[in-house]
Amino acid sequence: MSRIGKRPIDLPSGVEVTLDEGSITVKGPRGVLQRQIPVGISVSKENGQLIVTRASDERKHRSLHGLTRALIANMVQGVEKGFEKRLELVGTGYRAAVQGKKLVLTVGYSHPVEFEPPEGIEFETPAANRIIIKGIDKEKVGNIAATIREVRRPEPYKGKGIKYEGETIRRKAGKAGKK
Repeated sequence: MSRIGKRPIDLPSGVEVTLDEGSITVKGPRGVLQRQIPVGISVSKENGQLIVTRASDERKHRSLHGLTRALIANMVQGVEKGFEKRLELVGTGYRAAVQGKKLVLTVGYSHPVEFEPPEGIEFETPAANRIIIKGIDKEKVGNIAATIREVRRPEPYKGKGIKYEGETIRRKAGKAGKK
């Protein structure tokens, strides 16, 4: 039995769950999320908790059991508290700003790079070299953060670029000088 899959998901107050045939809808103070439930996995609601079970011990069902439980737990956490990713800009002249809802990055190209936030995502820039991405869908927040990071990945020689907060960049030694 999956260690993660068999753990129940506690439903906090203010979060409503609707179970339909093959899908689940989670509604909370921050918004609404919906997801399809894979075939062979069932979700039931018992005394303030969600329980995820699988139909059989087939390899496919075993692999989906813990995944489905984790995705539903993330939905519950997202509509209750939300998710955020923090990015840092390292480099001379590298800065970020929010104009309206758009994120504008100046990261050493001949033009500024602009990002329009998708539905349910918002950007914040508490400082010129910091970006906070907030939303209720963990997958969307992570994908947007990765896309922004790809604009100027941290390079290994000087460490310049866009990195996750707390990420350590493996540095390489530069070229040896003449003697």
